Amino acid sequence: MTTGPPPGTSLNAARRERELAALPGEVVDVLVVGLGATGAGAALDAASRGLSVAAIDAHDLAFGTSRWSSKLIHGGLRYLASGQVDVAHESAVERGVLMRHTAPHLVRALPFVMPLTPLVPRARAAATLAAYRAGDALRLAARTPRSVLPGPRRLSAVETLRLAPALRPYGLRGGLLSWDGQLADDARLVTALARTAAGHGARILTRVHAVALAGDGALVRDELTGREYTVRARSVVNAAGVWAGGLVDGVRLRPSRGTHIVVRAETLRGLTAGLQIPVPGAASRFMLVMPQGDGRVYVGLTDEPLDGPIPDVPEPTDGEIGFLLDILGSALDVPVRRADVAGAFAGLRPLLDSGPGGSASTADISRRHAVLTSRDGVVTIVGGKLTTYRRMARDAVDAAVRARGLAAGPSGTARLPLVGAAPRDRLDALDAPARLVQRYGTEAPLLAALGADDPALLEPVVPGLPVLGVELAWAVRHEGALDAGDLLDRRTRIGLVAADRAAALPAAEALLPRGALR
Repeated sequence: MTTGPPPGTSLNAARRERELAALPGEVVDVLVVGLGATGAGAALDAASRGLSVAAIDAHDLAFGTSRWSSKLIHGGLRYLASGQVDVAHESAVERGVLMRHTAPHLVRALPFVMPLTPLVPRARAAATLAAYRAGDALRLAARTPRSVLPGPRRLSAVETLRLAPALRPYGLRGGLLSWDGQLADDARLVTALARTAAGHGARILTRVHAVALAGDGALVRDELTGREYTVRARSVVNAAGVWAGGLVDGVRLRPSRGTHIVVRAETLRGLTAGLQIPVPGAASRFMLVMPQGDGRVYVGLTDEPLDGPIPDVPEPTDGEIGFLLDILGSALDVPVRRADVAGAFAGLRPLLDSGPGGSASTADISRRHAVLTSRDGVVTIVGGKLTTYRRMARDAVDAAVRARGLAAGPSGTARLPLVGAAPRDRLDALDAPARLVQRYGTEAPLLAALGADDPALLEPVVPGLPVLGVELAWAVRHEGALDAGDLLDRRTRIGLVAADRAAALPAAEALLPRGALR
């Protein structure tokens, strides 16, 4: 009987201190800078090939863009509409990899309804249904079975209102139903990647800031003590996302901000499917309304260029929040008011600047990723999207292996299950609360067992939210959480609503070891 996590996968303060102390005396094969999805994915890719790996981040796992996504693993329909067939096919393939092999516990099928309101002309409805069918052809080409992702179809007005009772019934002609992949939590995906990489021997080190990079290593600073170290490496992968250009000369990025708002589920009266609401004047853009299963609904997203310095935590603007509320209100019987917005968050896309003559709008910049190698051999990976993090990571490690002549075979991550992954029938048979199974997979019974000695840990951290105390305790013991921010803002998403965060803060601080960050 399993009594603990898989060997080597536990991350905690003691392991961090031990591995950081040993690092200056070694030469690692690969140093990865950045522990978002791509960086954690690169650490796993390299470590699973038998390479020695150190992966660092100035803050925490999923501190940057990777925690601010729409939580969708999508099949690339938008890219198909813009003629980027290769990008769309890559997205569909990677969606299938996650849903069937590497993270079926974290990614599930989510139905989406596009309501056919009077604002949606019949010609646009026909074109959208044709696009959905083309997306279904991509699913088939990616060899994802219908049992995993059902096909699209038309809905009657009655069926549409059953899935989304808050829609305005007047003039509703029905809806179009499609399916895509939904992540239980994007930050949980990053955590699973980092822990799986650790299980293959990678050193996962948060609060370690890269002061300067070179092709043979980096000068780094321990943000907890202020001490600086020289880390020697045979190759360096810069996966710092929107901050990548500040570490390597010649990397030019054009970040864009994507904002979501958070509303309580009761505001949208029984929504059981996602909504795709067309954005007026944009043929292939939709606003997405996504129920999260935790009593919250995310509504997004915008695409606005970022001017000026790159903030650690971007802030949504009042204009973006107003834009989202206006589009949402165009389809609802009772519009959502500004006072109904419980929270908001914004993420920055690390888009590659195409230079003079490039697209005037960040919404039109290609989401293809790019692997750039500097003169001194630093490999930088930029662009792309959350769905294709694994391909990005693989391509970055391939480039590092080629450039430095490292002894490593091909990537095997397409069939490498992440911590907690298992076939759907095994997950459904686990004896643990459904919420824990959907977020922790096969480890869910281990979390439930933490409540045997302290039943209070099986209670919600905040009344009205499903997050349990065992989730915070597990994060401290096995997921590298060092402070309350790690617990509330990344290992769980309590912090997306300020009032919920304030209510949960005492419980989070009580579970941290004495002397931990506060």
